[in-house]
Amino acid sequence: MKTSWFGPLFLCLPLCAAASDPGWQALFNGRDLSGWQANADPGAFTVAEGVLKAHATHPKNRGHLFFVGNRKAGEESFRNFELVATVRGEPNSNSGIFFHTDRETRDGLLHLRNGYEVQLNSSTKEKRKTGSLYAIVDIDKSPAVDESRWFTVTIRVEGKRIQVWINETRTVDYTEPEKPVRPPERAGRLLRPAGGAIALQAHDDQSTFYFREIKIRRLP
Repeated sequence: MKTSWFGPLFLCLPLCAAASDPGWQALFNGRDLSGWQANADPGAFTVAEGVLKAHATHPKNRGHLFFVGNRKAGEESFRNFELVATVRGEPNSNSGIFFHTDRETRDGLLHLRNGYEVQLNSSTKEKRKTGSLYAIVDIDKSPAVDESRWFTVTIRVEGKRIQVWINETRTVDYTEPEKPVRPPERAGRLLRPAGGAIALQAHDDQSTFYFREIKIRRLP
């Protein structure tokens, strides 16, 4: 077993058998935005050469792209799951992957009210770095040393337990308490009994993140 500044580093993630596991579902087809829907600023999300790009066209809106699958109305819901995304960012960029969320917003910037966010951030000024469970478990140094290169984000939710890995480094192992205490603006940052949506964030018009592979498998 190797160690890092995050503590024990387990090189064999639950993804070791992913290639042979038929339970994996591809959320992004590599061609277009089929199965996805933006809540605001739809021009922020484009696909080219097999890559999904998130870059807001409006400086003061937080656009989000929700996975809806084949549904005619509403987002597909995931409760217990493991999600893997291959991502990279331009310098000084901000984004995030949301889960157990919905389209309800909490302010004029259209921040999502509900669910959790795994932070993606290559900005020098932002203290919450890539791999943080935003405002719940924050880290000040990203394990992805060069975020302009592709790296892997893994999110695993089982019951009340949330784990996050950046490449092979686990950055979050958080169990939501029975009665979480949240500030008013974060009151909806909770796991939902029935699960919730997966969403990608286009944070602002100075930020660009790319997503190459996004897949998920449901857990019992």
